[in-house]
Amino acid sequence: MNYDELIPVIRRLALEAGDKIMEIYGQDDFDVKSKSDDSPVTAADEAADALISAGLRAAFPDVMLVTEEQAATHTTTGDTFLIVDPLDGTKEFVHRRGDFTVNIALVEGGVPTRGVVYAPAKGRMFFTQADGQSVEETGAFDKDQVGDVTPMRVADSDNAALLVVASKSHRDQATDDYINKYNVKDMKSAGSSLKFCLVATGEADLYPRVGRTMEWDTAAGHAVLSGAGGHVVRFDDHTPLVYGKEGYANPFFIAYAPAVDLKPA
Repeated sequence: MNYDELIPVIRRLALEAGDKIMEIYGQDDFDVKSKSDDSPVTAADEAADALISAGLRAAFPDVMLVTEEQAATHTTTGDTFLIVDPLDGTKEFVHRRGDFTVNIALVEGGVPTRGVVYAPAKGRMFFTQADGQSVEETGAFDKDQVGDVTPMRVADSDNAALLVVASKSHRDQATDDYINKYNVKDMKSAGSSLKFCLVATGEADLYPRVGRTMEWDTAAGHAVLSGAGGHVVRFDDHTPLVYGKEGYANPFFIAYAPAVDLKPA
């Protein structure tokens, strides 16, 4: 994959999808349907998926594409592919809380190597550059011209005073029990893949996820965090989280800055 070709495409598609999502988000009402797993889906999910899928297939026709909204049609797996969650945090979207993102990533050899996370309601854009360094872009978000960027770097964490981020919609007792093993200075809640990005910018040190996720939920955030010097490991044995698994389901995991002294599950 030519990263110099990839990054402008996925950045532009994320911005275009964000515009479509915000157009629907601004409506007085929109339909919410339930998928087979009882998770919600809206016209925004479907419109963003169609836009991104068409753009990626046109630009990279020879690369396998995996998207959440077309998951039922994905009958083959591999360790190199493009993976998309067109609207991560649909519950946040439905409840108009703003913590939703557009996620596009490239997985190579089972590892998310490049990605973009765009939070249109928050006005925050995070992506890996062609060289692998993660940056946050500020400015007008022109579709064809990258604005000012700030290199992202994880915090030099203080294990006596950690900043922890956890899911806004999926917080449970198991998560709290694990967090309580640490010396926590402050806790914050966030939706969608923004949690990875908060660790990547140094706004948090640790994000444990003791609950169900799919690879499209995590790949772009994982790539952004890796490009900022962070890690994502399995919750049970602290081995790296890998992609291209059968059914694309993730085990529980921990995203963190390397200075954090991880506790056993």
